[in-house]
Amino acid sequence: MGFSVVILAAGKGTRMKSSLPKVLHKVGGIPMVQRIINTVEAMSAQNVHLVYGHGGDQLKSAVNGKHLNWCLQAEQLGTGHAVKQAAEHIQDDEDVMILVGDAPLIQQQTLERLVAVKAECDLALLTVELDDPTGMGRIVRNGEQITAIVEHKDASEAQRNIREINTGMMIMGGANLKRWLNALGNDNAQGEYYLTDVIEMAAKEGKVIKAAQPDSAVEVEGVNNRIHLAGIERALQQREAVKLMTNGATLADPARIDVRGNVSTGQDVFIDINVIMQGTVTIGHNASIGANCVLIDCEIGDNAVIDSHSVIEGASVGENCTVGPFARLRPGAVMKTDAKVGNFVEMKKSVLGEGAKANHLTYLGDAEVGAKANIGAGTITCNYDGVNKSKTIIGENAFIGSNSSLVAPVKIGEGATVGAGSVITSEVRKDALAVARGKQRNIEGWNRPVKKND
Repeated sequence: MGFSVVILAAGKGTRMKSSLPKVLHKVGGIPMVQRIINTVEAMSAQNVHLVYGHGGDQLKSAVNGKHLNWCLQAEQLGTGHAVKQAAEHIQDDEDVMILVGDAPLIQQQTLERLVAVKAECDLALLTVELDDPTGMGRIVRNGEQITAIVEHKDASEAQRNIREINTGMMIMGGANLKRWLNALGNDNAQGEYYLTDVIEMAAKEGKVIKAAQPDSAVEVEGVNNRIHLAGIERALQQREAVKLMTNGATLADPARIDVRGNVSTGQDVFIDINVIMQGTVTIGHNASIGANCVLIDCEIGDNAVIDSHSVIEGASVGENCTVGPFARLRPGAVMKTDAKVGNFVEMKKSVLGEGAKANHLTYLGDAEVGAKANIGAGTITCNYDGVNKSKTIIGENAFIGSNSSLVAPVKIGEGATVGAGSVITSEVRKDALAVARGKQRNIEGWNRPVKKND
């Protein structure tokens, strides 16, 4: 039997003090609710029904999913009312998992555990025990059987001593869910329709109700304000740091990295402090990432060294390459094996051939640099004429002197040399020397200016 998911994401999140809907605030660079959608889609959920309210246009422009169905809750009248907005899309013969949109750290393995428990009963809850359950709905049991969930504001003193609490996440059959939703009332302190009341209904019908629990309480922790958001972010980063170290990476300080995407590492990788990794990042064996680097959607080859304060985005760094410090590789930059870019070098949509070097203060845009070519300090490829981009081709073993400007489109042949300070506007043939600069004049007996008296 398949299952579908209802995600409750209609709340405004007033305590966030933000014009952005609460569930769109990011954890690890991804909106909270998108993290949950990604998790259930990885479980092959048949449909994902997203119940939304405040900021609908913002949600629709920021969130996506393969099987996402949007269900508007125009009035926020409680969690039961929220789920009811998806009822017409729910099939009687499917299981329906209900999740909250502000608990982004829920793991796939935990939800799979919840599904497995449901296979043994009529209704399965995700519960957790807290040292301080103040404000949370309490799980009421009769022996092993769960009989009800009582909201804190409606709980007796004895019930408030219960440490097992409701996470708001559960799974049950579609037909049962729809029947119980139709029977919900709002005779409570808030005048709302509580989803939790279906637990008592199920118990009165003699349904078997069981619970599953997460590996860690932080998985089910919700975000209500920016303080909570910061705590959840740190918890995620701790989890990501553990993954990296488990896979063979050494972190100079696990508390000072940020993973905002999917990062894979080889063995014996070293990552220094304050490194930010976004999107899809692949780091090869024995690579070293210096302090304060930013890696975005890039590939770092085996034995590569990325020195401090370098930014690599949409680029590929080959084996045994060296980058930085203070280098920037922009989208489309490719460094072949043993290539090197040094401090204050920028590459964009360019290829630096095997063993080629650009050690200092260089801009390579829309360029193709051959193997073992040497690019002198201060060299730039003038690739933009104000309207169009043009390409510069530099052959193997070419030597480009310092402070040269290569005005594209232009080709420098294999083994050619460009004298320092040249402005090259036409082809330099193989093994030729090109010098293009103003003639030097030496004026003898030159009198330096002297300071005038006021």
